Amino acid sequence: MSEDEKTPARQVITDYAQQHFRYFRTADGTVYAQQKDRPIARPIRSQGTSGSHRQELMVGLFEAGHGSFGGTALKEALDMIEALAMKQDVQRVHIRVAPGTDGATWLDLGRNDGQSVRIHPGGWEITVPDPKEVRWRRTQLTGELPLPLTGTEGKGIDQLLGLCNFASAEIESLVIAWLIGCLNPCSPVPAPFLTGPQGAGKSTAGRMLTRIIEGMSGDLRRAPKDEEHLIAAVAAGWITALDNLSYLTPDMSDAMCCIVTGAETVKRALYTDGDVSIARYRRPLLMTGIDVGVIRPDLAERLLPLRLERPTVRRTEAQLWAEYEPLLPAILGSLLDLTVKVRAAEAETPTDLRMADFAHLCAQLDAATGLRSLAAYRACLDDLTDDVIEGDPLAQTVLQYAAGLEPGEPQRKTSTEWQHSLTRAYLGEDLRPLPKGWPTTGKVLSDRLKRLQPTLAARGVAIDWGRTKTARYVEMTRARAAEETTRTPMF
Repeated sequence: MSEDEKTPARQVITDYAQQHFRYFRTADGTVYAQQKDRPIARPIRSQGTSGSHRQELMVGLFEAGHGSFGGTALKEALDMIEALAMKQDVQRVHIRVAPGTDGATWLDLGRNDGQSVRIHPGGWEITVPDPKEVRWRRTQLTGELPLPLTGTEGKGIDQLLGLCNFASAEIESLVIAWLIGCLNPCSPVPAPFLTGPQGAGKSTAGRMLTRIIEGMSGDLRRAPKDEEHLIAAVAAGWITALDNLSYLTPDMSDAMCCIVTGAETVKRALYTDGDVSIARYRRPLLMTGIDVGVIRPDLAERLLPLRLERPTVRRTEAQLWAEYEPLLPAILGSLLDLTVKVRAAEAETPTDLRMADFAHLCAQLDAATGLRSLAAYRACLDDLTDDVIEGDPLAQTVLQYAAGLEPGEPQRKTSTEWQHSLTRAYLGEDLRPLPKGWPTTGKVLSDRLKRLQPTLAARGVAIDWGRTKTARYVEMTRARAAEETTRTPMF
């Protein structure tokens, strides 16, 4: 055959690729490749050291007898494939969990054969999903899960809780509710904060909970130094577990709020002047630590404090993990069985809690099992409200001032007038110095009160804003005795 009759290398690669792979783009413009009989999708521009689409093509071409190809031919072929894929409809990729059809959800087992768990109203099963229904995105954080066992009768969850040191049965019910919530890709869950004295096994318990869904490669990490590194870690996995937190900056606190309930970041794309890259995320978040200092009100509404106690009998790390790993198939199977049961339970949705989806899940769990997870959740939020107040002198001053108001009689002042009144109330007769961060202008005070509004409302003080023809005002009202918020009994 003459040189003119030879098929160009880029054409050989392009023909092979289109024969064996599906190519599509996501909303952010990234083009993915997916084997036609597998749900696993990989970015075609990935330069990863293992499992990249470039390597898939090279190996496939060689095994099909087409020989090996140089970098120039591969680059030209991928350029053409990428251009063709941009004409396709936008599709979504998922990490670890994904919505399915007919009310089902999927759990990626992280296996090369694509086997996944389909959770549907009638039960759950292990199968390979239709590549057009589910497209799994894999990263280096995607660990392999064992095949879950059937017919465990809930023993796996009991065995898991037996390895941890949670302080009460009510706390354990919240752990179960959170794990079930992690299997739902469409609803946010609050972030567990594992706390307790030194030696209570917080880090070990955090790893055990994470590895049920992330596999044995899932682990705790140190908190990233800034929001950009945190978002990068969040985007590459499903559960983000941060260990040994002792302090949260305001920026990091805001970032965690966004992770729990969902947000997106936009930044300039690399090597471009005008293009941007978009990262959308909403992920389960888990944290451990003894104390993180002052908790901001918006984060407090998204936290789930889980207290552990020091064990009376100590075991080595090796003993714990040697016992835990063989139990993982039963633990996962028990969790899937309970998830199906809970999703089928009917319960009313509490309308007074910020994380309404999780509150509804707790109500379903209680209806299905007889536990008291919803009451436990309310009690935890009540404790967090106390923590916010104890760490904020302004909140304490507002409550002290409101105690002198007539119940049900609103008091209106401009924000500047409120700043003067609350400052005098804090200074008192002994003229103690103002704390660091005290609002020094009416505008700053108004912004702080907006953050504290839910916390103050939980203690019977309503803050509202309005305006007359001449000026804006801030209104403070102390609830009447019959309307005051009552505290949830602690279990």
